Order: sequence, then C-alpha cells, then structure tokens
Amino acid sequence: MLDFKVSPQERIIVALDCGEARALALATQLKGHASWLKVGMTLYYQVGPAIVARLKDMGFKVFVDLKLHDIPHQVKGAACALTHAGADMLTMHCSGSLAMLKAGEAGVREAAAEQGIIKPITLGITVLTSINEAALNSIGVMRDCNDQVAALGKIAYDAGLSGIVCSPHEAKRWRQNWSDAVIVTPGIRPLSTKNEDQMRTATPAIAIKDGASHLVVGRPITATTDPLAAFFSIKNELTNVAT
Repeated sequence: MLDFKVSPQERIIVALDCGEARALALATQLKGHASWLKVGMTLYYQVGPAIVARLKDMGFKVFVDLKLHDIPHQVKGAACALTHAGADMLTMHCSGSLAMLKAGEAGVREAAAEQGIIKPITLGITVLTSINEAALNSIGVMRDCNDQVAALGKIAYDAGLSGIVCSPHEAKRWRQNWSDAVIVTPGIRPLSTKNEDQMRTATPAIAIKDGASHLVVGRPITATTDPLAAFFSIKNELTNVAT
C-alpha cells in the first residue's frame, strides 16, 4: 500500500464537471474542507485559465484535466501554458506516444523553472474508466484493459511523468510496479451510488487499499443535495482505511 504521508482530505479530488456558476457554488461549499478540485473540459472551455486562478485564490489545489493529445510541439506548449496558468496537476494521453509525453513533461519543467515553483504533477491517461474490453476491441485494440493500461503506463514511466490515471481495477498492479507513482483513479463510486457511465469502478476504500494515491470523485459529491456531507462521508471512509 502507498506509503505517502497523505491525509484522507488530500486524497479526494472533487471533479467540477459543470458550468462556472455551479462550479463556484460548489467550491464555496467545499472551501476549507476539500484540498483538491478538478477542472475538466466542460469548465475550462467555458471559462478558460481564469477559473484556475479563481479556485487557487480560494485556497484549492487545482487538477486541470484536459487530457492533452497532439503533436509533441503542441503538447509541450499546452503543458507550459497550463503550468503558467497555475495547474498543480495535469494530464496527457499516453497513446500520444513517448515523444509527446516527453515533450509535455519538458514544457511543464521549463515553465516551473521560469516561475521558480514546484513542478506540477504530470499524469499519463491510460484507459478511460468509461471503456471496457468491448469498447477497446471496437477501435482496434485487441488487448484487455489490464494489458492496455500496462502498456500505456510503461510509456508514462519511461517519459518521466509523475504517475498515471487508471481505473481502480488496475491500481494494484501499478502500485507494485511503480512504488512512488502518483496513481489517480476516477470511477469512484460509494456503495450507495450508481455507476452511471463508468464501467470499471470501485468504492473509495477499495481503491486506496489497492494502491491509489488520489481519488477523483464527481457526481457522488456534486450531484447530491448536500455536497459537503457527501465529501465528509468519503473522507471518513478513508480515515477508517488509514487506521
């Protein structure tokens, strides 16, 4: 199991997969309690980099999850821009190639050095949690999810990234192979919630026990009538795991 000195609060990344007004309302409710918020495509494309600064001014660490995937030159520039915008964590698709990931990592390092800040966490996207073997096969990938995550995760490791994004189902294998990796797992679903469009899911406690360092939790918190209570419920579950 991961030996990071990470509190339960620090392990939970609340996904703001919504518009600006709702995102700011959720951030206001979670301020002083949650440490991490995730800004994905919906919110970032609506507001732009200003949303990162706004959330950081409220005291949050910000995970900018745009899943960069383009030619190496473009990804290097985008990763540099996201670092300057204040991202504490960002993502790139491993399927973009080793050269692309290395370029993105270089962009992050250069931007961090220019600003004199700690380098943001860089993560390689392996296989989305909405995808199963049938979906992989339909796009010409004949490996199963475990083997595809293994192949793509190796590229992230070789590129010098901080870690990977994978489902809870693959976290254990990667914790054994990459002991100091940041392993971020979406598809977190407490027992009382529905999987919705997620295929490869797990409860918060199981994901942490299997090696995840951070959990991305969206609708089980943000779609409830009391997001703060839902956040504390997951935090308490992780506190019990830690003890």
